[in-house]
Amino acid sequence: SVQFFGMRSPLVSCLCFHFPPSLTHFSPSFSLSLLAPPKFTKTPTDQIGVSGGVASFVCQATGNPKPSVYWNKKGKKVNSQRIEVTIEFDDGAGAVLRIQPLRGPRDENTYECVARNSVDEKSVTAKLSIIREDLLPFGFPSIDMGPQLKVVERTRTATMLCAASGIPDPEISWFKDFLPVDPSTSQGRIKQLRSGETGVFH
Repeated sequence: SVQFFGMRSPLVSCLCFHFPPSLTHFSPSFSLSLLAPPKFTKTPTDQIGVSGGVASFVCQATGNPKPSVYWNKKGKKVNSQRIEVTIEFDDGAGAVLRIQPLRGPRDENTYECVARNSVDEKSVTAKLSIIREDLLPFGFPSIDMGPQLKVVERTRTATMLCAASGIPDPEISWFKDFLPVDPSTSQGRIKQLRSGETGVFH
């Protein structure tokens, strides 16, 4: 016979096994998975948008079990509509809130990203402010050259260019199908060569 001696906590079960000599040839294996609350790996930042333009907020979290991420506005979950669209990625553990076209004061709000799993719930906020195009302050970032539609043969390299100016120098982010481009997860196919210039490698 096999005897079991155990103790249990809310999160982890620990069992001690005593096997008689006749069963010493058997070696059981165990897999222990610890629960973990959500932890943000990408957090949204406050943005100033131009009336008629677009704003995208990115949020992503890890945890065990894998959390679900969603957006709130004025305490209520944002449901995709013509103006506000939520695009999920990473099996729901990430979400992009895209707002277009921007209108003030309608869209000027503090938006909340919520990450939830069975262990806990975490949240982070970002504020959106909107100004009219004719009231842009000196040094406000602007795109001088945007990416152009290209047709390339398979196995060839496509290079997309984007140039922006402002004071201080603006940081350029790339999106594909409304989702943020992360060269580190593209297995070398996508590389950001210089500030604002991206090459797609096959």
